[in-house]
Amino acid sequence: MRLATIATARGPRLHVRARSGYVDAGEAAGDERLSSLQHVLAAAVPAPPRILCLGLNYSEHALEGGRAVPTWPDAFVRGSDSVLAPYADLVKPALTSKFDYEAELGIVIGAGGRYIRAEKALDAIAGFVVVNDASCRDWQRAASQWTAGKNFTGSMPIGPEVVTTDEVDVSDLAISSTLNGTVMQSARTSQMLVSVPAAVEFFSSFTCLAPGDVIATGTPGGVGFARTPPVWMEPGDVIEVTVEDIGTIRNRVVAEDGGPDDWRWRPAGSPGGGL
Repeated sequence: MRLATIATARGPRLHVRARSGYVDAGEAAGDERLSSLQHVLAAAVPAPPRILCLGLNYSEHALEGGRAVPTWPDAFVRGSDSVLAPYADLVKPALTSKFDYEAELGIVIGAGGRYIRAEKALDAIAGFVVVNDASCRDWQRAASQWTAGKNFTGSMPIGPEVVTTDEVDVSDLAISSTLNGTVMQSARTSQMLVSVPAAVEFFSSFTCLAPGDVIATGTPGGVGFARTPPVWMEPGDVIEVTVEDIGTIRNRVVAEDGGPDDWRWRPAGSPGGGL
């Protein structure tokens, strides 16, 4: 089953993809409760309560950044306001000059729980989505923690559908990013250091996974900062992220309107930075 929350004149409503196109679930069933993914799956995508992220989960990406291949999962958290719709304009923040792309597979938690063993992980998952973990590298690298560079408002496009676990096997899918028609990243999910079941098991070790949580499973090599010269997303660019059998998200990059010129907090490398 493929589920999508679609903006309508009546507001965001849950739709199910059928052979003839998308069908409004609430209207078709005569039950308005079914107009929300929250009710159907006890999930909140496209507004997940939090996004639990794996960093450096592909060897090539770790090595291209000058890091050792990790032997322990490198985890961080995104807030819900960093989420963006799958085809919305992606705003390049005024405070960065190093806006990067990251193609990722996302896991949408359904039943959730604590201490979920890998062999039971699928029982806790509602489905899968495509994610672009867009990052402000100057902010990310200004300190030892990644929170700021990974949490600019509306910087993580996600979607376009929640594809349920009965429809797709995500153990070995092609994943790619394309910038203005040029392929930048190309890998397979089988190359992840921490697999989907292992990721669910890991995060449930220290937190109770809740319905609607999303786990972003990390990006493969080929990101912009590691290229010579570096490649950054700029206003006017179009960035696409595709995961085989899940879908494609596509976002046009636009400049932030109204960013302050005299803002104090600008890391070295950002416009006017050097604090």
